[in-house]
Amino acid sequence: MSAAPWQPAGTVYGVLLNFRNEYERWQPRMHEAPYKAPPQAPVLYVKTANTGNPDGGTVAVPTGMTGVAGVEAGAAIGLVMGEHGPVACALLNDFSLPHASYFRPPVKFRCRDGFLGTPRQTVPLTSLADLATLQLQVHVNGALRQTVELSQLMRTPATLLAEVNAFMTLRPGDVLMLGCDVGPDGQRPLLQPGDTVTLTAPGFAPLTHHIGTEALA
Repeated sequence: MSAAPWQPAGTVYGVLLNFRNEYERWQPRMHEAPYKAPPQAPVLYVKTANTGNPDGGTVAVPTGMTGVAGVEAGAAIGLVMGEHGPVACALLNDFSLPHASYFRPPVKFRCRDGFLGTPRQTVPLTSLADLATLQLQVHVNGALRQTVELSQLMRTPATLLAEVNAFMTLRPGDVLMLGCDVGPDGQRPLLQPGDTVTLTAPGFAPLTHHIGTEALA
C-alpha cells in the first residue's frame, strides 16, 4: 500500500509582501491609513486546517459570490518545522479568491475549504540546493503562466525564519510559507472552472489541482 499523502501536522503560516515585485507595487499604498508606514516585521496570515487539498484534488470556486471571477494560484515553498528548525520543504499552492482589500483580506477569500494545495510528499531540506536559486513554475492547461524566482525574496528563508521566531514560536509540524509572487501585471494567475493548474520546481514532484465550482446556498 502506498503511504497516505502528506498533510501539515501543525499550523500553516503565509507571508505577504516578501517578493520585490509585489512589495514595490504596494509600497505607495503603505503610507495610507491605517498603517501610514511600511511594515517593519513579516506580515503573516494563517491557512486553516480545512484548506488542505492533496495533489490531484479539486478546488471549488464559489458561484454567485459578488465580485468573484475565478480563483488565484499562489505558488509557494513551505518550510516544514522539526524540533530544532526546518527539516523539509513542501511545494504548495496557496489559492485565494481575488480581493481588493489586500492588507486585511476577509478570511472567506483565503481560507475556504480546499484552498491550500498540498503535495504527496515533502522534500528533505538536506537534499535541496540553495533555495535562493530555486524557480517555481505555474502551468495552466499545460501552458506556462508564471515563473517565480526565489532569488527575488525580500527576506531570505533564514532571515524570514529568524524574524518570525523573534516574536512567535514555530512548533514541530508547523509550516512557514516564503510568500507568493505576482506576475508582471501585478496579478497572480487567475483560474477558471475547468482549468487544471500544475506547479513544478526542481527537486519536487509536480503538484496538480483541478478547478471546479461550488454553488452557494
